[in-house]
Amino acid sequence: MSDTADTEDNQDMLPSLVQQIVQRITAGEVPIKNIERELICPICKELFTHPLILPCQHSVCHKCVRELLLLNHEDSFDAGSECSLPGSPGPRSRVPSPSMERLDRLARSATLQRRSFGRRGSISSPGWRRGSVTPRVTTFPCPGCQHDVDLGERGMSMLFRNFTLESIVERYRQAARAAVAIMCNMCKPPQQEATKSCMDCKASYCNECFKFHHPWGTPKAQHEYVGPTMNFRPKVLMCPEHEMEKVNMYCEVCRRPVCHLCKLGGSHANHKVTSMSSAYKILKEKLSKSIHYLISKEDQVRTQISHLEVLINETEENGQVAECGAYEHFERLFQTLQERKSEMLNSIEQSRTRRLEQLRGQVEEYQGMLENSGLVGYAQEVLKETDQSCFVQTAKQLHTRIAKSTESLRTFHPAADPSFDEFVLETSREETMLKELCFGGVPEPPIIDLSRSHVYNEGLLCWQLAEDTLATDHQVLEYRRLGTEQDGDSRWRLTDRVYGPSTVVCDLEADSLYSFRVRSCRNSLYSPYSPEVTFHTPPAPAFGFLFNDNCGFSSERLALSRRRDSVESMAGMAFLLAAERVQTGSYMGLDYIIGDTGISQGRHYWAFRVEPHSYLVKVGVASDSKLLEWFHNPRDTSSPRYDHDSGHDSGSEDTCYDLSQPFTLLTVGMGKMFLPKASISAGSDHGDHSNRVLPMPQRIGVCLDYDAGRVYFYDADTMRCLYERQVDCSGTMYPAFGLMGSGKVHLEEFITEKRLSYM
Repeated sequence: MSDTADTEDNQDMLPSLVQQIVQRITAGEVPIKNIERELICPICKELFTHPLILPCQHSVCHKCVRELLLLNHEDSFDAGSECSLPGSPGPRSRVPSPSMERLDRLARSATLQRRSFGRRGSISSPGWRRGSVTPRVTTFPCPGCQHDVDLGERGMSMLFRNFTLESIVERYRQAARAAVAIMCNMCKPPQQEATKSCMDCKASYCNECFKFHHPWGTPKAQHEYVGPTMNFRPKVLMCPEHEMEKVNMYCEVCRRPVCHLCKLGGSHANHKVTSMSSAYKILKEKLSKSIHYLISKEDQVRTQISHLEVLINETEENGQVAECGAYEHFERLFQTLQERKSEMLNSIEQSRTRRLEQLRGQVEEYQGMLENSGLVGYAQEVLKETDQSCFVQTAKQLHTRIAKSTESLRTFHPAADPSFDEFVLETSREETMLKELCFGGVPEPPIIDLSRSHVYNEGLLCWQLAEDTLATDHQVLEYRRLGTEQDGDSRWRLTDRVYGPSTVVCDLEADSLYSFRVRSCRNSLYSPYSPEVTFHTPPAPAFGFLFNDNCGFSSERLALSRRRDSVESMAGMAFLLAAERVQTGSYMGLDYIIGDTGISQGRHYWAFRVEPHSYLVKVGVASDSKLLEWFHNPRDTSSPRYDHDSGHDSGSEDTCYDLSQPFTLLTVGMGKMFLPKASISAGSDHGDHSNRVLPMPQRIGVCLDYDAGRVYFYDADTMRCLYERQVDCSGTMYPAFGLMGSGKVHLEEFITEKRLSYM
């Protein structure tokens, strides 16, 4: 039986395990709420409606994907998507979700990009609709794993509908509304209850209507019918890229069904594929084993659930205890402050009363100095006394009092100070102490993320905080150069405060080993240091370039990313037509691509990644004259007398490998790196040919010393030199890459970011 026939049989039925689950659901053995969370769209938080499978294998409603992609309703739906899903419902209101904020940022960046391109002229790219000034977003974050999903030019039309999930959701709906019958679509009012649903007509019928619309002896009598349902899935799954072709293979690289045209000359031409029946059996067996394992561990799961429930109770109780303790501590603080407040207010009140009494007494005293009042008036009456004895008796004391008043008048001084400066509080220190009260204890140390940290002549260091940690105020990164103890320069250097999860360290010395560590600060309390990590800087400054899409670039066989920082080899229709003209033997050509910037002096270093599934990739350097020769006079690379690695065409590499040639290319492929014969490799036995085949490094580095005429190849993660040789640098040298069969190369971010910032 063919793969297509197997596909048809497999698509008409659910796996037996899924059928058992659905039967248990229908019978009421499995409550809906038990697995309802698996049938909920992560964006709209409702049961899936026409779910689509994203490249990361997560499912999202068709409407939700459309809402994530669109900047406005007018530019809402490309034609390919409508054709692929004719029955898809119309637009609906946007449902907010955490991923929407990230989408808005993507949309704003796309708008800025459109404005920037608009100033330079018209441009055509996968993310833009021809003849339109409105950008069309083709990249959005998956709401399940937050990985960016790029749909390319075809947009939503490249996505498969998840018919299996759709069927389970429909059975859920039926189980939820078991009391609500599905009515016949053909009956005139009053409608009868449906007894059958035709999968070809996509309608439900009662017995009479079904017989009337499917008479015996007609093609309609051969239609497939099932029990009443609202879910009409196609009988055969069609390829979204080739709409008239059935899928009959499974791409193991992209993890999706494909048709034979996808394998022959499409985007999956260089990918490993298997028959649909084989993939069906393997995946079904894996799923069954996984489910069987989980079911066998049911006791363990229940034990862990019980343990988690105990932890939940303990968390609630401990949280309440902590809350009560915090309330008591703050109440004591409030009480102490209230007592101090009352004491101070009483002191201020007493001082104010005393000062007012003194000042008012002084006022009365001075009022007595006025004519006809007080002391002066009394003295005027004494002067009227005519009896000398009586006058002298009274005047002596009165004169003393008037003399004192006269003296006080000449030396006026208030009886009390009206200012209350001694009661002004200086509480800045206390306020600082209160603000620095630490309620979360010492913060957890961050962990430096090695997968996202890279060090060249500048270092990008990224770290992660513990998931359950409280927010920190800032981080401090420290680094030092190792191996300089004899110079007395092994001290730790501190960066400025970092208010994010990454920072860039500048002015690192070439070909040196550096150690890095980071710690967090919260409320003036520092966490312990993170574990130290070491990075080896390259032997030369990073050389920035992008792939050149003009010089020798073959758009028929090479796919270049929009940023020009990655390239992929694809066997297109032109390759098949060329092979069809060959009657005997085999002609295999390398497709070259070079950097857009040349080197004419100094030492330079660059790094890149080669995908592990790549079949054959040549990496290295070549002069401008040699590149012109390759581009205008392509060679038969299947010839045994032609090897780019040797730098000659003599076929005898052992005798001529020392000759300086204007290029050097290493062969990488199938997860291996192949060193040329008699290679000069650090620590290798030149007579042992097994040392020529090395595991392919995750990142490969190339260093060109133009002045010395020498090129070096490194494992960019450990900076271990794998191979070096002389090269003729008489002309301008370019980073060169050659691809054959399936292959993909990514330039490192540090190599491309400086160039991209000026684009």
